[in-house]
Amino acid sequence: MAVMNKKKTHHWYEYLWIWSILYFILGFFNILFAWLGMIDFILPLLFAGFGGNKWFCNHMCGRSQLLWKLGRELKCSRRKPTPHWMHSKWFRYGFLAFFLTMFGTMVFQTYQVFAGATTLKKAIKLLWTFKVPWKWAYSGSIFPDWVAQFGFGFYSLMLTSTILGLIVMVLYRERSWCSFCPMGTMTQEICKLKNRE
Repeated sequence: MAVMNKKKTHHWYEYLWIWSILYFILGFFNILFAWLGMIDFILPLLFAGFGGNKWFCNHMCGRSQLLWKLGRELKCSRRKPTPHWMHSKWFRYGFLAFFLTMFGTMVFQTYQVFAGATTLKKAIKLLWTFKVPWKWAYSGSIFPDWVAQFGFGFYSLMLTSTILGLIVMVLYRERSWCSFCPMGTMTQEICKLKNRE
């Protein structure tokens, strides 16, 4: 008796890698679109907090999908084992602490613009170090300058973390970034706390 092959069912969330690309395109032309990246910050925490699982990370993370597409399907990855230190506890939590420090610095700079202590800086900071002028992405809007300042800072954060993800994807396995992703580390801890209840 012949066994019929079942076609794999594709879900809408399997195409969220397109969202990752679209996000950077939109932010390149108008920095206010950088705020959309907050979806990728809030949703994983909500899924972990209410569901007690990492469903978002495993199914809906557009960056993870993009790294898989580029690394596995387009063969841009060497597919070497991820170094042990990269998914060790000390590195994951150290990177999370560093990431949260950078996020806090970004929020503080946004507050300074809000309070009038400094003026809007139309620049992207790559790898938390190199300032790249990004003036074309904002020429004023109905929103106050602090909104745009947050956009520049958040876009910097998202772009930098994506660049890091691409670097480790090329050097090691496709989703090596996931082993020390700050959102993944935070959701893992939330899940542990949730499942203790």
